[in-house]
Amino acid sequence: MKIRLQLFELEDQQWFPQVVREGMQDYLRFMISKLDTYEAALPQLEELLTNTKQQYITDLCSGAGGGIAGLQEALSKRMGVPVHVTLTDLYPNIDAYEYLKIASRGAIDFVAEPVNALNVPSHVKGVRTIFSSFHHFPPTTAQGILQDAVKKGAAIGIFEGAKKSWSELLMLWLTFPVVILLITPFIKPFKLSRLFFTYILPLIPIGILWDGTVSLLRIYPPERLQKMVQHIKSPGYVWKSGRVGKGPGKHVIYLIGYPEA
Repeated sequence: MKIRLQLFELEDQQWFPQVVREGMQDYLRFMISKLDTYEAALPQLEELLTNTKQQYITDLCSGAGGGIAGLQEALSKRMGVPVHVTLTDLYPNIDAYEYLKIASRGAIDFVAEPVNALNVPSHVKGVRTIFSSFHHFPPTTAQGILQDAVKKGAAIGIFEGAKKSWSELLMLWLTFPVVILLITPFIKPFKLSRLFFTYILPLIPIGILWDGTVSLLRIYPPERLQKMVQHIKSPGYVWKSGRVGKGPGKHVIYLIGYPEA
């Protein structure tokens, strides 16, 4: 799938109910974590941390923090040092962040106030990452996010958990309705609102099906990411993009950038 369409996602809209947005994010966190979607990107994450001599990650546009717990543990083991993660978002999912903070015994923390990826506060340090969210931004805005990282001397990693293929789109439509009905009661932290907006008034399933379809159409392929880098001013930065991973739910498109030593 080489096309990219700048359509709209429901969870991007300010008028979209926060309780439904959080329910959708919680589902994605559960699935990404269970599938270990971003396991294939561990070498790229380690490269970012190693080449910048850091042990801290600031995750932007975190949603509900899907896959972060597994990545934090795996990176800590690979590098032999504790890696710490701070979650941030323009619409922070506080319940999910508190759950992850407790479960990780403080290795994962969060910023409770809104954080704009286009202008990350100077006191927020560490390697920047964006998982499953970069496609939300049109090219000009996406370039601005990369430029802000360069402006403040921060390394950045963009990761999308998809191969971007028509077969993925078909699988979404064929399997998703059944999967969400089966797993919703097991998503933590437990919320009655999640049950209501899944089984009684199914806004969460409808939202995920629409946003999931649009997401695949909006994801930047590696070639577009590399061209995007050419439109920002980043002297002294190393940039790499590509695809990694094999198997259903295991493909990752990535772009990483960091200052040369």
